Amino acid sequence: MTQLLLEPARRSGCENLPAVSEVLKEAAQRQRSPIDDLLDAAVVDEEKYLHELATDLDLPWLASIPSDENTLPLREACGPRIALKHRLLPVAFEGEGDERKLILATFDPFNLVAHQAAAQELSIPFEWCMASRKRIHEALRRLYGVGADTFEQILDGRDLDYDQLSDSEDEANVIDADEDEEASVVKFVNQIIREALDQRATDIHVEPLANNLRIRYRIDGRLLEIAVPENIKALQSSVIARLKIMARLDIAERRVPQDGRINLQFEGQTIDVRVATVPTVEGESVSLRLLNQEKFNLEKLGMEPFVRKIIENLLHLPNGIILITGPTGSGKSTSLYSFLSEVNRPDQRIVTVEDPVENKLPGVMQIAVKSEIGLTFATALRSILRADPNVVMIGEIRDLETAEIAIRASLTGHLVFSTLHTNDAMGGISRLVDMGVEPFLVSAAVRAFLAQRLVRRLCPHCKVPRELSPQDYIDLEIPPNLEGQAYNPVGCDRCRETGFSGRLAIYEVVVLSQAMQELVAHSRPLAEMKAQAHKDGYVKMRTYGWHKVMQGLTTIEEVISVTSSDMGGAE
Repeated sequence: MTQLLLEPARRSGCENLPAVSEVLKEAAQRQRSPIDDLLDAAVVDEEKYLHELATDLDLPWLASIPSDENTLPLREACGPRIALKHRLLPVAFEGEGDERKLILATFDPFNLVAHQAAAQELSIPFEWCMASRKRIHEALRRLYGVGADTFEQILDGRDLDYDQLSDSEDEANVIDADEDEEASVVKFVNQIIREALDQRATDIHVEPLANNLRIRYRIDGRLLEIAVPENIKALQSSVIARLKIMARLDIAERRVPQDGRINLQFEGQTIDVRVATVPTVEGESVSLRLLNQEKFNLEKLGMEPFVRKIIENLLHLPNGIILITGPTGSGKSTSLYSFLSEVNRPDQRIVTVEDPVENKLPGVMQIAVKSEIGLTFATALRSILRADPNVVMIGEIRDLETAEIAIRASLTGHLVFSTLHTNDAMGGISRLVDMGVEPFLVSAAVRAFLAQRLVRRLCPHCKVPRELSPQDYIDLEIPPNLEGQAYNPVGCDRCRETGFSGRLAIYEVVVLSQAMQELVAHSRPLAEMKAQAHKDGYVKMRTYGWHKVMQGLTTIEEVISVTSSDMGGAE
């Protein structure tokens, strides 16, 4: 057996055959699947290795999984319990009448338990083929939906244990892949959350519809509907009740919105989940925001050198207000936490007021706003200014009272960070004035406005070059001296056929130089301020985005979608 499994590794170009041999030896000693262990150890190239193994075993190889809109016959021929438990994918039918056979795909042809289960439980003759493990796992999710095996057992009535819905928090909120074989509502919900974490989703939306329960993940800023088992509507009340219990919400109250939190343990990581319920005509809708307890630093923001230098200079100022502007979901909180991490030193006392506290920073005093007891941004700020802070972070400036206290903090020697909801950096000036802040106070207190947006990052494995004509440079206002190569998305297995994987931020910064302060203090027209900003070296957001495009990190369409042609003013 060892030699049989070593030979495909050698032919597939594996450079570390001793490591392969060691993994196979350990798998045999522990009576584990040698194929799973080889792929988990990443000592072989999955695609090449399994292809070579299929050749040795004279089994057909599927380089891609065929998609068929009429998948019901496949699901009926091979139910979700056997398919998902043994990771067997029904691919297609061959033949007619008595000669009809089901084609089953596997990535582990040596899994005798799976062979025996298929022989005993399938009512139709079948033949084997092989495909990569990753393709089979993704195809199984599309075909049956997340948690389909659990769902089937629940509907059979064999494990609808409502007592398990209220497990203790210590046990219930650990999302573990090695759960008991017995299915439950608890396990079904855990599978939904685990799948979202595996796909790097930032949000989960459980939405009741008239005849269905829709589940959507937000991945790379886009909402994607995930496949769910048929008739999942029957489990709607149980799923929502389980989520509310995990968030310690009142499951009997369905008439008003509720907010809660869940702390999850997933593969050694702590995941903070913000939960919000909203009553709808079809039942309660539940939204979950997944927040990793990650480390923040300027390096992770990936700023262009000219913006990075400006930010570093601003962070070394002894006082003043630095405002980050942008819509909800544009990455403002990540930038704020990165700035705080940069100035977080033993000789600095940092106090924050947030609504809510999204991430915990070591060494930083963080206060959560609780409006129901009167603890607002303004009331909290009044108190912390008497607590000897060096740096103050305000989650958001929403009203004149908060803005005036922030300005007072700045003028009395504090470095203040906060956010505003405006379309661009220059808009921050008019936003503060519209709130009622005197222009001369804006010019005296604010040091800079930083606007940002998030664009999707191109998948490095499938992007293809895109040629730009001289006219493209003119029409798009791409600087002619900007070197590099633009790319287009394609889509592959590694990016779920989207062509994108992850997101990155694009920025524009307006620093209030002495000349700009004079213009702001005297309420000069916006056109004059924009002209002065350009003299001071201001680069508008769309132009910043072109740097990322020519570096092959994102696309022209992504940059255009989050910036307006006149954002920040014309060049």
